[in-house]
Amino acid sequence: MQRALIVIDVQESFRQRPNWAATSNPQIADQVDRLVAHARAAGDLVVWVLHSEPGTGNVFDPARGFVRYIEGLKPEPGEPELVKTSHNAFTTTNLHQILTQRGVGEVVISGIRTEQCCETTARVASDLGFDVVFVTDATATHPIPHRDTDPDRPVEEILADPRTLQTADVIARTEYALAGRFATISTVDEVTAR
Repeated sequence: MQRALIVIDVQESFRQRPNWAATSNPQIADQVDRLVAHARAAGDLVVWVLHSEPGTGNVFDPARGFVRYIEGLKPEPGEPELVKTSHNAFTTTNLHQILTQRGVGEVVISGIRTEQCCETTARVASDLGFDVVFVTDATATHPIPHRDTDPDRPVEEILADPRTLQTADVIARTEYALAGRFATISTVDEVTAR
């Protein structure tokens, strides 16, 4: 079965936000780089996805210059590079077409936000008939403030709020939601050992 590694939103935009200080995996580029090297050595397709919000003026607006891969990550010629404007990597791109044309049956998911863009992409991929491997330690996320929290609160206050969903809980909930339903949960070591 043909396999594809999908690298989702491992981009500088996230490192520009105050909540990057509380990220679950500040070294995500290292784990993703290991997956990329393994995929390339195995002859698997590597697909690169960036998130863009043109015209917003925020860190996801390409005019700001942060919609680029985190330093150390670089696509090779021939590896598809997609720019999405939705949470999942399928809806606003031609990802499904690319995977279908290349005969891909299994996708390996990595990237930034574990419970948002990565989980949503995994669910859609499963619904489209792909076998999905979700590499949790090659994803990253941030604490999620309670829905009633002022979005401009400093990170320290968000972390101290007992209503905040901490990163370990976000990751655990994502794994529980995906495992056995939408994806096989895996680690970088497990993927690179096969």
